Amino acid sequence: RVQRATDDLSGKLAGASGTYAAHVAAYPEVDWQGVSRSVVWGLDLDHQPLATQVNPCDDLAALFDALRGVNSVLLDLDVDAWLYVSDRYLGQRAVEGETGSSTMPHKVNPIDFENSEGNLSKANSDLGFLGEYVTTSRLQRDLSDSTVKRNIGAAFGHCLIGYSKTADGLSKVVPNEVVMREELDDTPEVIGEAVQTILRREGDTEAYERVKTLSRGSRVTLEDFRALFDELDVDPAVREELRALTPAGYVGIAADLADRPSVDDGSGLGDRSGDGE
Repeated sequence: RVQRATDDLSGKLAGASGTYAAHVAAYPEVDWQGVSRSVVWGLDLDHQPLATQVNPCDDLAALFDALRGVNSVLLDLDVDAWLYVSDRYLGQRAVEGETGSSTMPHKVNPIDFENSEGNLSKANSDLGFLGEYVTTSRLQRDLSDSTVKRNIGAAFGHCLIGYSKTADGLSKVVPNEVVMREELDDTPEVIGEAVQTILRREGDTEAYERVKTLSRGSRVTLEDFRALFDELDVDPAVREELRALTPAGYVGIAADLADRPSVDDGSGLGDRSGDGE
């Protein structure tokens, strides 16, 4: 997303008011639009053929918006990671010499995620303001955006600090498998989705209601589910399939998805032309 926005950055070389007036006055025989395209393309920028004294800056606004989108995803990760640490699903490796609290020496705080959250929040605030401001200009040109654009570097700086701190935080966390397994063992109702889906596959039109009656608003155990399975009029193989379900094993292809790139290039998904060949 950010790369696409960066690739779409544009430039102009059309004179003070965008009309090539001075260029044509001095050298009327020159193809100034062609020269402009050549120079701008030579800088690896898109050519902006119509402009005032300045570019419309919608390209900058698109870049700022793309960065805000990335930052928002990482902010969500920062907050979730902080909560996972707080709930003890994740532990943190202690860093030699690092102080977690001024009064509680035993604490190992998720300070990297907190630092990233603060920096990315500040960056998004600045990027939102910049994106709205740079696309407007009085008539041909006013200079209010000149001082505003000096803050682009600061916004990018907050982005980079945020990215670095998120990476630092992730490098220190370790899964607390004991707590995770205890939590899973204590919430067997999560297999309810799989149960009703398998039963629907087998033609049971009341599958959803069966699971809902058993599990909604009450505490259930795996034995409660297995008692339900024993009462069902299903093929023995299906009953064994149901009995094999456990909260810890109900993860689908999560492990494979975690190893894939975040951008889907279609690899491994087969042909998408519709003919299957």
